[in-house]
Amino acid sequence: MITPTDIFTISSQKQFEKIALKVFRHQYENNKVYNNFCKLLNTDVGRVKSIQQIPFLPIQFFKSHEVVSNNDSVQATFSSSGTTGMITSKHLVTNVSIYEESYRKGFADFYGNIEDYVVLALLPSYLERDGSSLIYMVEDLIKLSNRPESGFYLHNHDELIKNLIALDNAGQNVILIGVTYALLDLIEKQKFQLKNTIIMETGGMKGKRKEMIREELHEQLCAGFGVTAIHSEYGMTELLSQAYSLGEGIFECPSWIQILLRDTEDALSYVGSGKTGGINVIDLANINSCSFIATQDLGKKYANNSFEVLGRFDNSDIRGCNLMVL
Repeated sequence: MITPTDIFTISSQKQFEKIALKVFRHQYENNKVYNNFCKLLNTDVGRVKSIQQIPFLPIQFFKSHEVVSNNDSVQATFSSSGTTGMITSKHLVTNVSIYEESYRKGFADFYGNIEDYVVLALLPSYLERDGSSLIYMVEDLIKLSNRPESGFYLHNHDELIKNLIALDNAGQNVILIGVTYALLDLIEKQKFQLKNTIIMETGGMKGKRKEMIREELHEQLCAGFGVTAIHSEYGMTELLSQAYSLGEGIFECPSWIQILLRDTEDALSYVGSGKTGGINVIDLANINSCSFIATQDLGKKYANNSFEVLGRFDNSDIRGCNLMVL
């Protein structure tokens, strides 16, 4: 049986592949939805010897099925955002402590000790609904920072501006994590020259603004906040881990996540480094749901396993794979 300790202490590619194959077999045997999907693909489990041979479950299954790999009671249900009437994804989490260990260790790997930061969160569209895994994570990071100045801001921009400037001027390390449109709203109200603050955008205009390419967005945010780089977080409801970009939109993963890029014309084959493909994510923290997810994001992968998100598939969904409904 794979334990969280096995997952969060991976230190080599060989170790990653060994554990990923064990997780695959566990989920094939214990996850009815994933088992049926693999059978539809005529997967011979005994012949799966590499991570490239593992089937990736289309992310849409989290909208239509209960994707779980054990019979334990559900401790938390994370749901995606959506407009009224839209079917949203639901991630049933039977061991929320694995999620907590994943984001705490992931944050520490990229940024160090959380207690070194004041954490300010500008996430209105997430705060205004239930079931956000991002809010769960940020709320915990705020508590772990052990700083009375840390906290959420909804529409109280004046208070945020005042506190952000005061903290930065005092030499305090600050992380301001915000949904993209809210960060743009903030710099329209106030121009900053921040020296000790990390600006981390979580992506998404949520229908509030016109979508724009990353270069244009980051240029505006850098100018508005007076910083040289914009950090980003790549996560989603269906995953229990995050990748982080420290600038230029290039994301890196903690040791228990890897990205593969599938061919946009043939979902069962892969493209090499530097080519555009659909992003497949192996998230071993998803041991109790499904660790092998075919997302609807398009990206490029680079030689050092970093990657870039270029956009999303359109409504035609994942071409080359029509096994969307069991």
